[in-house]
Amino acid sequence: MESQTIALPSPLELTLELTDEQFFQLCQENRDLRFERTANGELIIMSPTGSETGRRNSELSFQLQFWSRQNKHLGLAFDSSTGFKLPDGSDISPDAAWVRRDRWDALTAEQKEKFAPICPDFVVELRSASDSLEKLRAKMKVYIKNGAKLGWLLDRKNRQVEISRQGSDVEILYSPVTLSGEDVLPGFVLDLSDIL
Repeated sequence: MESQTIALPSPLELTLELTDEQFFQLCQENRDLRFERTANGELIIMSPTGSETGRRNSELSFQLQFWSRQNKHLGLAFDSSTGFKLPDGSDISPDAAWVRRDRWDALTAEQKEKFAPICPDFVVELRSASDSLEKLRAKMKVYIKNGAKLGWLLDRKNRQVEISRQGSDVEILYSPVTLSGEDVLPGFVLDLSDIL
């Protein structure tokens, strides 16, 4: 009998009834996969990023972390493996994020160890070759709806950046060289030369 290969969509989306603890354990026991969960309980399973996207995301995280370390009294930076529990119940992981120090310090030690129940003040999504632009735009809307003050969607394929802010329409920049952290990340300027 001939074996058959089943092609699964990427990312794979399933609806499962999981408690927060079960979802956290699923993520811990399957660290070679990335999981997210929508407010409706849909489980999204993603493979690790390709090498080129990973390299660019590392540069992005480095620049944010470098600025954050110099301004550690303001807040903390997080990488793409960090999950956050948003107010609407979503469990999602931006490619890079930053949270104000006073908001982070208000969490308990136990909350910080799992998927912190907080929406980052700043989020970044870096589109990989396999990412759907519409799904990333929808994800950015979730961040803003849940309290993110500033969000950047970096679209390498189209060489553009979509900037989302609280109470404003999305601003699109074509082939920018740098991005300003505005008043959310005072003094932060992201050099896009090796990212976009």
